[in-house]
Amino acid sequence: MKVKIIAEAGVNHNGNLKIAKKLVDVAKDAKADYIKFQSFSHDKLVVKKGIKARYQKISSNKNETQREMLKKLQLSKLEQVEIIKYCHKKKIKFLSTAFDKENLKFLLKNKIDFIKIPSGEITNLPLLKFIRSKKKKILLSTGASTLKEIKDALKILASKKKGNITILQCNSAYPTPLSDINLNVLNVFKKNFNYNFGISDHSLSINVPVGAAALGASVIEKHFTLSRKMKGPDHNSSLEPKELKKMVQNIREIEQAMGKSKKFVTRSEKQNRKIIRKSLVANSNIKKGEKFSKKNITEKRPAGGISPMDINKVLGKKATRNFKVDEKIKL
Repeated sequence: MKVKIIAEAGVNHNGNLKIAKKLVDVAKDAKADYIKFQSFSHDKLVVKKGIKARYQKISSNKNETQREMLKKLQLSKLEQVEIIKYCHKKKIKFLSTAFDKENLKFLLKNKIDFIKIPSGEITNLPLLKFIRSKKKKILLSTGASTLKEIKDALKILASKKKGNITILQCNSAYPTPLSDINLNVLNVFKKNFNYNFGISDHSLSINVPVGAAALGASVIEKHFTLSRKMKGPDHNSSLEPKELKKMVQNIREIEQAMGKSKKFVTRSEKQNRKIIRKSLVANSNIKKGEKFSKKNITEKRPAGGISPMDINKVLGKKATRNFKVDEKIKL
């Protein structure tokens, strides 16, 4: 199964349609499967005097409220439609995260492949029930969640089909320290849930998604930006264009290298099998009638004669003819 790679533009367009389209170009050039934005209404997402997270204060105006910051970052529905059209033109799939029912309805009208549930909404019972009623494939982010909270959300979303829900390991720190990534949680998901799993990674490493792919992730989501020097809450926890491109290449390489869950002699190594293995050969000149011993026979490349695995069948037997040094032993 091919890993789905989602290039997360998020709000790194800074509320600017031109920048949003440039991000589409970058995601397409990197050969991501999807580019994802965020669909929200600032006045429905946070209260008027809602404070900003520490990382948001560092990378944006520390004197403004979270609501004021989000107002600058939201895209209108008309702008989102324009982006969707541009994605069609560029032949890259569009996704967006909705933070409320109204914005989700808008996205569903535009035929998105997945409903993405952000980490902050995993305890939003009304929204989860609404999502369940839509019978759409779901990506569930689990940042700042306990295993019990994930189980509770899955009970509400209730799907018996494995492919309908993908659980994403996520850490809600921007950027996430490598020590807090906890890729081994993917094994916990695999053990506890009969669903696909993946990662929504907020670290600055391009190796974390590669590791996730090696552990069997079916979806990888990664934030990216045009430049980490840009002002805005998520730029400094995002990959730059060259890094995104390299990450996608590395994932595709490890995906190909994972191969099959079966040990067998591959076509490419068959030609070397005989060359790298050994046969029993004469270690010194051996005369007819002389007994084979550990002194007069040894193991050398190539294979094609008696395998060293059968040495006990040879020791003590008499030579039926003369053997020169390095000549393959025959009984």
